[in-house]
Amino acid sequence: MSQEKKTNIVAIVTMCFIFAMISFVTNMGAPFGNIWGFTYPFAKAWGNLMNFAAYLFMGIPAGKMLIKYGYKKTALIALVVGIVGLALQYLSSIAGAGTFVFKYDGIPVALNLIIYLLGAFICGFCVCMLNTVVNPMLNILGGGGNRGNQFIQIGGTMNSLTATLTPLLTGVLVGTVTDKTSMTDVSPLLFIGMAVFALAFIIISRVDIPEPTLGKERPKYEHSPIAFRHCLLGVIAIFFYVGIEIGIPMELNFYITDLGFEGSAAIGGALAASYWLMMLVGRASSSYLSGKVSTKLQLTVVSSVAIILLLIAIFMPETNTMSLNTASFPGWVRSFFKLPETGVFEVPTKAIFIALCGLCTSIMWGGIFNLSVEGLGKYTEAASGIFMMMVVGGGIMPLIQEAIAKSAGPIASYWLVIAMLAYILYYALIGCKNVNKDIPVD
Repeated sequence: MSQEKKTNIVAIVTMCFIFAMISFVTNMGAPFGNIWGFTYPFAKAWGNLMNFAAYLFMGIPAGKMLIKYGYKKTALIALVVGIVGLALQYLSSIAGAGTFVFKYDGIPVALNLIIYLLGAFICGFCVCMLNTVVNPMLNILGGGGNRGNQFIQIGGTMNSLTATLTPLLTGVLVGTVTDKTSMTDVSPLLFIGMAVFALAFIIISRVDIPEPTLGKERPKYEHSPIAFRHCLLGVIAIFFYVGIEIGIPMELNFYITDLGFEGSAAIGGALAASYWLMMLVGRASSSYLSGKVSTKLQLTVVSSVAIILLLIAIFMPETNTMSLNTASFPGWVRSFFKLPETGVFEVPTKAIFIALCGLCTSIMWGGIFNLSVEGLGKYTEAASGIFMMMVVGGGIMPLIQEAIAKSAGPIASYWLVIAMLAYILYYALIGCKNVNKDIPVD
């Protein structure tokens, strides 16, 4: 095996490792929201919002860092920032609970919530930089096209694995959310995150990563990446997609947890985890199919199926339930999920159809990114920064969805998700075509 191929394999494995870390941190937002939401009902989605709001401020700077410092240094800086963000979230569990800063909606807000939100915001800077690194690098290592999408899906499989574990572990640590539940209960998860970030820093600092832009003359941009219609429409699609990806399991988690039965937080976390597990299955399948099936066809099929699944969930009567008898579970399962020894849970069947959407959303990120940067040439890195800005949709759209859920009900909020999926279907069918091939990209 040539030295170049060895370097590429190490680089691919490293990028997949970074991809896994992105979701581990990002998916803390929804289950942590259940904890803060008990004391501050209005703040359930705030941590998630702060995490994604950071993308709006960091997207363009992250793209510039990529050009100036290269992929490796940008990733290392991001990991240090991530450790700081997680440390602040842990600090919120031990400081500021008795110090009230202001009132919101008539409820006194303590300093510990502010510390947590600051930590979530800083973590957003971290994952924004990591996302800016990993997506174009995997696309480059794959040579673009279907192969580039295949590499992104392989990385996405690792991303989904840790995304599955985060809400699952949070549900296990918390069990049932009560007035006594606090961030202290999930501090082991924060310590794991800091330890993994530190380990990632050591690994990445010791491996060689290809630097396609470092040391070269900075390219002159005669146009903006959004001068390409398919890139502009792809930027909008990414904004909606991240809102879809986060909003579906977040609202599902809230929906089941708010049913209020004993162990509801654990069951809600398990169902949210099953959504991410479906994403893991979907991405693993796509990593095999992407070398043979076009990205456009994959994106068309999954967006259509996701719309159908959500329509079924919306119109299915809530009285149609599944019975989960904890007495039939093995003892270790009851202990692991902190479930009572006896008890029958009636979980709405529609929750399963919502969780199955993970199979569909699994390939959307890689598919949209792949189609949007196709043919951009020297504009690819700059486009990546713009895409990272639009990840703010993962904070804005779920917040809107939660507002709809409060006024019209959690299931009705999925109409917003259907509307966003309809746009992605349009992009897959029509919007992804490059109609600006006259713009030089060399």
